Amino acid sequence: MLVHWSLAAIHLLAFAMGFWAVLTRGTAFRRLAAGAGEARSVLVADNLWGISAVVLLISGGMRAFGGYEKGTDYYLHQPLFHLKMTFFVVILLLEIAPMIALIKWRIALSRGTTIDTGRAKLFARVSHVEALLVLLMVVAATGMARGVTLG
Repeated sequence: MLVHWSLAAIHLLAFAMGFWAVLTRGTAFRRLAAGAGEARSVLVADNLWGISAVVLLISGGMRAFGGYEKGTDYYLHQPLFHLKMTFFVVILLLEIAPMIALIKWRIALSRGTTIDTGRAKLFARVSHVEALLVLLMVVAATGMARGVTLG
């Protein structure tokens, strides 16, 4: 019972941290685009966003497929689980461009060269859309936890 509770708490806390981190990253991108921010703020928030994503994947995978919750069959036949995973896939797809750009930034900064901040405003918007999708994932998860079915 304690393991179930711990996994659920860790999963929910990772959602909170992920929401905060991607929202903060978006704000840092926006400040950078306006000439009032610095790349370090973006990179720190991005690191936390990445850590929360890993924790979400591990804790969510354990809960859904590791025998700690309602069981794999429940999740695979739960429409809200599919909706939640759709939001997750959309986040992953949206994350490709910022991730590649930020990897290039890290490489450039480690070499002491300048970074290309030309798409910072776009990445701010992408980050804020991802934050909304994280919230929608939580809404879907609360419906799943209560056995809500669609249709």
